[in-house]
Amino acid sequence: MSGKKSLLVDKSKMPLAMGIAFVAFTTQFGGGFASGAQIYQYFINYGIWCLILPVLTQGLYSVFFWYGMRYAYKHKTYDYRSFSDTFYGKTRHVMSNLHEICYLIMIGTASAAAFATGGSTLETLFGIPYWLCTVFVAAFIFVIALFGTNVVRKCASTLSVLIIIGLVLVLVPNIIVQWDSIVASASRMSGGEMTVLSKESGAFGPALWSAVLYFLFQLSSVSVMYQHVEPVTDVKQINRAAVGMFVCNFFAMELSIVGLLAVAYVADLATASVPMLVLVQNGVGAGILTPIISLLIILGAISTAVNMISGIVTRCVNAVERRMDSPQKKQQGHLARNAVFTLIFTFLAFAIAQFGLMAVVSKGYAYLGYAALITLFIPFVLHWIATKGKEI
Repeated sequence: MSGKKSLLVDKSKMPLAMGIAFVAFTTQFGGGFASGAQIYQYFINYGIWCLILPVLTQGLYSVFFWYGMRYAYKHKTYDYRSFSDTFYGKTRHVMSNLHEICYLIMIGTASAAAFATGGSTLETLFGIPYWLCTVFVAAFIFVIALFGTNVVRKCASTLSVLIIIGLVLVLVPNIIVQWDSIVASASRMSGGEMTVLSKESGAFGPALWSAVLYFLFQLSSVSVMYQHVEPVTDVKQINRAAVGMFVCNFFAMELSIVGLLAVAYVADLATASVPMLVLVQNGVGAGILTPIISLLIILGAISTAVNMISGIVTRCVNAVERRMDSPQKKQQGHLARNAVFTLIFTFLAFAIAQFGLMAVVSKGYAYLGYAALITLFIPFVLHWIATKGKEI
């Protein structure tokens, strides 16, 4: 043996580009994705188009994240507020504050939903009261987010590897065993028959809009990426990170869609809160794979919340430290400032999560998508047109 440690053990051997790509992966693929609920809600329920629209969704995701990170790197804006104040130019007094509201909506929906997902899963597994489960989740998130960007990126790298391994372990055996059911489901969808959960027509227009809406509320999380650009030394690292994002994200989403097609017409799906569990129960290895699914949901929830809370903590700490006139003052008390803001925003997400998962998700994601459309999608497109891409 060469004695070299694996990437999972020795994060110093993880290329920075892949570390950044994995942050984007864990931000997008949280508990809602791991459970299969998001896949049905935004893709499979809209018919056969679910097999091709992930290319569009993940392509847009990677391109817009690439553009934002390239701009942050060139202009040295390593938190979302400094990014906004530079990017929006003369309109920053309005747009920066609107973007701040967008980020707070994200904290109030995606982060709180992550808490609620993790808490609900722990409650189901161990029978512990829901509020206590969310306390455990909050404590874990607080510890990771407390120590800053590098720790968050290393954690994202580890969790991404675990999530991808878990998805492969759950999905590949079931895709093989239930391949006939998958083919049959695809055939029925091609014929216009909608799935058990669907109330849609199967037309391309609504399917396209659902995929775009999914992209829009995921786009709001581009704001967590700017802090991870600070150690970048070459734009090629950002280019490679964007390619890594697309490959990892598309692979995970397409694999999940194909696997979940196996149970698209199973009656039990109508009352299930975890579609991925229905897949396992109708396939192979339920005794072994059920705990793996639960672990994936918890890991996904934690990783999403860590990334988002870390983003707003970085913004707040930077805002405080910019008022300090020497590097020594910035260094002194930096961890304490991190701790205070991490505690505040972890508690905020924890408090919102007490309303329950569905109450958080039912309205929040739609508002988040429209907020991202106004504060990110349209400004990014207009900025590209106005500058002809010369500012990245």
